[in-house]
Amino acid sequence: MAGLLVIVAIAGYYAWQTFNNGGLPAGFASGNGRIEAVEIDVSTKTAGRIKEILVNEGDFVQAGQTLARMDTEQLEAQRRQAEAELRRAVIGVDTATSVVTQREAERTAADAVVAQREAERDVADRRFARSQQLVRTNTISQQVLDDDRAAAEGAKAALGAAQAQLAASEAAVGAARAAVVDAEAAVEAAKAAIDSITADINDATLVSPRDGRVQYRVAQPGEVLSAGGRVLNLVDLGDVYMTFFLPTAQAGRVAIGAEVRLVLDAAPQYVIPAKVSYVADVAQFTPKTVETEEERQKLMFRVKAQIPPELLRKYIQQVKTGLPGVAYVRLDPEAEWPANLGNVVQ
Repeated sequence: MAGLLVIVAIAGYYAWQTFNNGGLPAGFASGNGRIEAVEIDVSTKTAGRIKEILVNEGDFVQAGQTLARMDTEQLEAQRRQAEAELRRAVIGVDTATSVVTQREAERTAADAVVAQREAERDVADRRFARSQQLVRTNTISQQVLDDDRAAAEGAKAALGAAQAQLAASEAAVGAARAAVVDAEAAVEAAKAAIDSITADINDATLVSPRDGRVQYRVAQPGEVLSAGGRVLNLVDLGDVYMTFFLPTAQAGRVAIGAEVRLVLDAAPQYVIPAKVSYVADVAQFTPKTVETEEERQKLMFRVKAQIPPELLRKYIQQVKTGLPGVAYVRLDPEAEWPANLGNVVQ
């Protein structure tokens, strides 16, 4: 009788463990979850009117595929205006360059005049010096001396005027060169404006950033959207995962990269392989008090199991988000998977 009681107790213990582990052997844990995927909003860069939308909800799209186009009539007009400004700026550079050439020629002429006036001053100074010597011997009259003195002073004044004209010519050359720089800057500004408008026109063609499925058409053709206005919502079917929750004791044993098997309610006959890609570092929800060890064990941590991208690409037409199911995690790498979870989808 005592032996029978021991057997019953042992059987009861194993039944209790099986019940508390959801029917799983030791080294495994499970949690309810839902298939999710990365969502991407396809939005406008600038404000404008939607011209056309080329896809519908549920359509599969590829990266780079054109999804919608915004009206660009106003942008095209702005680009034509910027192109006209560019042509004007180019002409301005040519004109400013011609002015520089003219001012440099004027400076060369002024420099020649200065050299001429310097020569005339030297001649007048020497003549005046000779007249001063000759007047002492009465070889020339005082009138001649006065005339030579006046000629020397006039030559000096003419030289000063020529030098002033040369300085003005050099300043004019500097101003003309500055005008060339300004005209060249206007050309660069016009080119930058054209590039900016062209970029806006290119951005008016909305393309898919990734392979995926159109989940929602948020707006319709003809609607006017502000900058950043949403047009479409995509689901990236290359980044699909299941999020589920585990209590403290089990979450603490889950390693990043641990093997996971997913079973969906809609297709329980298929076992989908996955790997743990994320374990939350804080509890997602807690009881009212965690002062005792028993209560701390009730803390729940979010775990994310990533489905391999190559498997998703193989069954891309069957991938759907929002489906509920159960995630089974292998906590012990040495544990053998139960028979019902052994055959996974390849």
